Amino acid sequence: MPLTQLDHVTILCSDLARSRAFYAEALGLVDGERPPFNFPGAWLWLDDKPVVHLVGGRNDGTLYETGSFDHVAFAAKDLEAVRARLEKAGITYRETAVPGRPLHQIFFSDPDGVKIELNVYRDR
Repeated sequence: MPLTQLDHVTILCSDLARSRAFYAEALGLVDGERPPFNFPGAWLWLDDKPVVHLVGGRNDGTLYETGSFDHVAFAAKDLEAVRARLEKAGITYRETAVPGRPLHQIFFSDPDGVKIELNVYRDR
């Protein structure tokens, strides 16, 4: 069973409306179609793929068995545009240049504390 790509990430959020707005504003994901599941949620789309699935009302501080998940990373382009979008949204972030690689990373957290990494390659 060879893998072909990462399909999506599911995030448990305490306030669904706040998280929907965050992912649209911070990352430019499009709040789009989602099947009519019997629990609250949203699918946020990148182009033609729902890459972030939100599940509402499920982040009450209870630990779920997801292991040691640390962060989710997205590829991005136009470092200045990324910075401007985050600053416009009032999001505090930190940056790191990866030694020996043409890669610049930006880290920040969503409203429920999920760490997000944006990878911007300088030669793309």
